[in-house]
Amino acid sequence: MGKLKVGVIGCGSIAKNRHFPEYEANLQTEIMAVCDIVPDRANAAAQRYGARAYTDYIELLKNEEIEAISVCTPNYLHARITIAALEAGKHVLCEKPMATSLDDAEKMNEAAARNGKILMIGHNQRFVPSHQRAKQLIESGEVGKVYSFRTAFGHSGPETWSVDGRESWFFKKDQAVIGAMGDLGVHKADLLRYILGEEFVEVGAFVETTAKKNTDVDDSAACILRTASGIIGTLTASWSYAKEDNATVIYAEKAVLRLEDDPTYSLIIHHDNGKTDTIQLGSIQTNDSEGQHDSEVISHFVKCVADNEEPLVSGVEGLKSLKVILGAMESNATRKIIRL
Repeated sequence: MGKLKVGVIGCGSIAKNRHFPEYEANLQTEIMAVCDIVPDRANAAAQRYGARAYTDYIELLKNEEIEAISVCTPNYLHARITIAALEAGKHVLCEKPMATSLDDAEKMNEAAARNGKILMIGHNQRFVPSHQRAKQLIESGEVGKVYSFRTAFGHSGPETWSVDGRESWFFKKDQAVIGAMGDLGVHKADLLRYILGEEFVEVGAFVETTAKKNTDVDDSAACILRTASGIIGTLTASWSYAKEDNATVIYAEKAVLRLEDDPTYSLIIHHDNGKTDTIQLGSIQTNDSEGQHDSEVISHFVKCVADNEEPLVSGVEGLKSLKVILGAMESNATRKIIRL
């Protein structure tokens, strides 16, 4: 079998720092085409990776040699481009949030099923070693019944990360639709669903725009969540943190698990007998330059395409995580607890 021929639509920071380098490093892939509405960006990426440049994704999708697509565009375009790519017979890896409405997310999954193609969503936190270890500890029963959790994802804002800086689409409601909750909160909703092995059934939230000027999307949010079995916890997402926080703490019957809550030890286990285990595992990705490394998202996507396997973060999984975030936004708007 030859190399998987890939097209990347959107040549901003997420493509530049994650998709392009991870595809280039993967011996099973070839970056064949790139697309961006800014010609200079498309041309620069094409020159760097020996690909063909496009400024219209419709034209790129007409290229029958391309087998798989990465969608790295502003949020409001995710569904439109993903569905078009699936209908064109391409497998798709779409950045998060997969869509800006449940209706669009459902249409994406329907298109994947109808065309027999793989749809994966780029939730990288499931692949972090400490998160996978925590899931194993919970599934095995080693830590006993889980009672509660707290999780946070915050940094100083997309202006420090996005290729357009303060003028980024992240701050524009017509393009982003959701702010910090769509950028960061959805990652943690997906992570907790994965680690706990349960679905959330209720959410309440307060969402504010207090840190950023000249924006009409949320920059800070605090949510409380409950699963069907009664696990309760808090989720915060923010663009207002002076230093990045990506920590999760699980409170269980026989132990407290601290994930990415220490600069040295990615997993700390406080046992109920007083013993503490400190474990060094692979680090979590951050937006800092030194925090960029293989997220395993690309390699997993490529393997799933090659083996025709369901991705760990399928479109169905992406929809369930999106539902939590949209529920939180509804809770803030209505000042009510929302049943999911």
